[in-house]
Amino acid sequence: MPTLPEIEADAPALEAIFRDLHAHPELGFEEVRTSGVVAARLREWGFDEVHEGVAKTGVVGILKGRGDGNRRIGLRADMDALPINEVAALDYASQNAGRMHACGHDGHTTMLLGAAKYLAASRNFDGSAVFIFQPAEEGLGGARGMIAEGLFQRFPVDEVYGMHNQPNGRPRRATITKGPAMAGASFFDVTVTGKGSHAAMPHQSRDALVVASTLVGQFQTILGRNMPPLESGVLSVTQIHAGSAYNVVPETAALAGTIRFFKPEIRDLMQSRMREICTGFALAHGVRIELQFREIFDVLLNDALLSDEWMAAAVDVLGAENVTDDAEPATGSEDFADMLQVVPGAYGNLGHAGTVPLHNPGFVLDPAILPVGASIYARIVERRLPLENAA
Repeated sequence: MPTLPEIEADAPALEAIFRDLHAHPELGFEEVRTSGVVAARLREWGFDEVHEGVAKTGVVGILKGRGDGNRRIGLRADMDALPINEVAALDYASQNAGRMHACGHDGHTTMLLGAAKYLAASRNFDGSAVFIFQPAEEGLGGARGMIAEGLFQRFPVDEVYGMHNQPNGRPRRATITKGPAMAGASFFDVTVTGKGSHAAMPHQSRDALVVASTLVGQFQTILGRNMPPLESGVLSVTQIHAGSAYNVVPETAALAGTIRFFKPEIRDLMQSRMREICTGFALAHGVRIELQFREIFDVLLNDALLSDEWMAAAVDVLGAENVTDDAEPATGSEDFADMLQVVPGAYGNLGHAGTVPLHNPGFVLDPAILPVGASIYARIVERRLPLENAA
C-alpha cells in the first residue's frame, strides 16, 4: 500500500497549511496562533471533542471510530519553533523576526493534521484516536506540562506514537531504534565568583575568568578518564560569559551547557564529578563556585513490540525495503520521552530530500514528506484499532 490515495490527493491542501505555519512560527508556550489553526481545523473536520489550553497552548482532539471498541491510540506532534533568524530564500519564509521552524515542527503538525482529516472522514477504525498537539518541545518542558495537567488521566490512551523528520537526503525512508533511542539531557549552569581588579594588577584579583576557562577543559576529562569506555555520554559547554571592559579583571564568570546520557547512572557519574571538580577548584583558587543542574529530557525508550507496529505502518506506506530498525541511538533529545515514561509507545524518523541539518538557519523541510507522514499516522490507527469487515 503506497501513500493513502485520499491523503495524497489532499497534498496541496496540506502544503498550504504547512506554508502558513512555517511563515508564522511561535516559540514554546507562545503557540497561540498555531494552536488556534489546529483547533479550528479539527472542529471543521467534525472531531468529537477538541480541548484547547492544555499546558497553556496545547490542543487535544478526540475522534471516535465506527466501531464500539474501547481501546485508544495516541498520536502526538510538536508545534513550537526556535529563536533563529531564517536565511533560506523561501517564498513562505518566517515573517516573525528571530523565530523559525528550524526543526520541522510545522511539518510534524501538518502531518498529524493530514491524518486527522483522513480519519475524521473515514472513521475506519474501532475505538478512539487521541490527537495530541504539544507545545514547547524545545527544552521548555511541554510534554511534562501536559502530563502534569492530567493529559493521560483526562485523555487516557493504551499506546502513543510520534515521529520526527530527518533531513538526510533519503526521501521515503523510515527508521526506528528499539529500546533507548534518544539521549536524556540535563542542562547545567556554573557561576564563578572571585575578586575583581585592575587588569594591570591581576595579582590583586581572584580571577573568575581564568577559573571558568580552566573548568571547560577539566570537565572534558570526565568523559575520557571517569566514564567506562563502552558507555556513551556527551558533555558540552556551550556558553561562557564574563567581563565588560578591556582593563578590568572580572569578578564573576558564568558557564552553561548540557550533558547527554542513555543511562541514569552515567548522568549521575557526570554530575557527581562536575560537583567534585567545582569544589576542588573553589578551594584551590579561593573563589566561590555554584553549580546547578536542570533535568530537561528523559531517555527516550521505544517499546520493542510497538516499534514493530510503527514499522508495520511505515511498511504499508513505504514498502519493506525502505523501513529499517537498525538506526543507531541519537545523542539528541526529545521530550516525547516523557510521554513514553507514562504510556508505552514508539517514535521513529522519516527521511526527506532536505540535507541542511536541524536547528540550522538554512534548514528546509521537503513538503513531499507531508502526505507520507500523514499516511503512516493514519495506518497506525487503522492497524492498531482494526474495524471488523472494514471497507
